[in-house]
Amino acid sequence: MAHYSGNNFTPDPDLSEQLTKLWELDTNKCFPGVDYELDLQGYVTSTRNVSRDYAYDKLFYWVDEENVFERPTYKAFKNLLDNYELEIGTIENVTFEEKKENWAFLDAIMETPVMQETHKYLVSKADVSEDESDFKKLLHDIWFRMFRKKGCRGNDSCSFEHVFVGEGRGEEFIGLHNWIKFYLEEKVGNINYHGYFRRETVKDDDVPRLLAVQFDWKGIKGKPLCSIFIGTSPEFEIAAYTTSLLLGKDDGSTDIQLGEYEIELTCHSFGYHRKKLGTAFITAARI
Repeated sequence: MAHYSGNNFTPDPDLSEQLTKLWELDTNKCFPGVDYELDLQGYVTSTRNVSRDYAYDKLFYWVDEENVFERPTYKAFKNLLDNYELEIGTIENVTFEEKKENWAFLDAIMETPVMQETHKYLVSKADVSEDESDFKKLLHDIWFRMFRKKGCRGNDSCSFEHVFVGEGRGEEFIGLHNWIKFYLEEKVGNINYHGYFRRETVKDDDVPRLLAVQFDWKGIKGKPLCSIFIGTSPEFEIAAYTTSLLLGKDDGSTDIQLGEYEIELTCHSFGYHRKKLGTAFITAARI
């Protein structure tokens, strides 16, 4: 859990060491000026009022799609993003093709050093099977097995949908903590970026990676605040949230020293066996 006393930042030593190792192993991450460029524009003065727009243009100037989306894990990730119904309470019908795409994504990320190290670490720390096929089944259960949220008569959500895709709840938009999905929604005009609220990190980047942004979705679903870690690979985020969940750090925010970045990793489990994610995201630490 995160602990604060004034400006005190108390990182979890074990999780900080492991996630920093994954961050350094991740040669698949994207870099500003090379893979994308941002246009931050206005600073949002309120985290609740989404009626005022402090940004006249999009958050992303550009993303080098030819380079980024041809990478195997990004390509497999992108194929998953149109597999879900927006509204909570709408029963999901998972097709055979969508099931194949889920497993293709897991196959792709398991080829990366990030997920191989994650598997090795969780074998030693969380009683996870050494067999890779068993581990992929566990990942599938955590991220893609559908569950029923309150008020729905059937399965209407999964961890992947909430964290990476986002969901509608009446006139509200929840979830969506991934920069790739944000970019793609902004590109087709579904997201109207209003400005950023937080960008502070210990590392003084010319272009920050950790942002809290405000936007509306299709002009009707307001999003007071959305935390996104710009440039992270799909496998890094899957690894970070899976590790947090399986280590039992699933009931709030944990301070993490991620290389030069001071971050909070928020993770909330869902369900009786606590092997699903109600939400998970990374933000800049409150410093």
